[in-house]
Amino acid sequence: MNKSGFWVAYFLLLVAQILLSNYFRFTPYVTLSILPIMVLCISTRIKTPWCMLIAFVSGFAVDWLSEGVLGLNALALVPVALVRHPIIRMVFGESLLTRREDFTVQSHGLAKVLLALLMAQAVFLAIYIWADNAGMRPFWFGLARFGASLPAGMLVSAFTFNVLAADQHR
Repeated sequence: MNKSGFWVAYFLLLVAQILLSNYFRFTPYVTLSILPIMVLCISTRIKTPWCMLIAFVSGFAVDWLSEGVLGLNALALVPVALVRHPIIRMVFGESLLTRREDFTVQSHGLAKVLLALLMAQAVFLAIYIWADNAGMRPFWFGLARFGASLPAGMLVSAFTFNVLAADQHR
């Protein structure tokens, strides 16, 4: 996927996340977010500070246009951008970052991609749920919410990954 195609897809997925946050809150135990996978799929050519800025703007846009708690998504998404390169390095190896390549299922396998998705979702959800609870709900509620949100978020993120990380050889 070329650069402009990625950013168009990113923007459309950002709109989809806003709609998801506004209209698909079925239960207080499940938080669905595709934001972590969106940040994880940003090109490895983009340096961490720029990625953190993109994450902040994306999270703040979702906060402002949907959920009402300004800064909650931004607070949880910026650390995902901060640990993006370490996750990629840990799961896919240093050579991916050295060659400045992007990862795909075709080139790295489904298991590695799902592991990277899991790590990004876990970082996002841990911070999001901790900040959202803010000492007002018991620990077990946050733990149950994390346990229910992680598999649901992984399922939604797996479908989203195919949109953002199209094979570079096409």
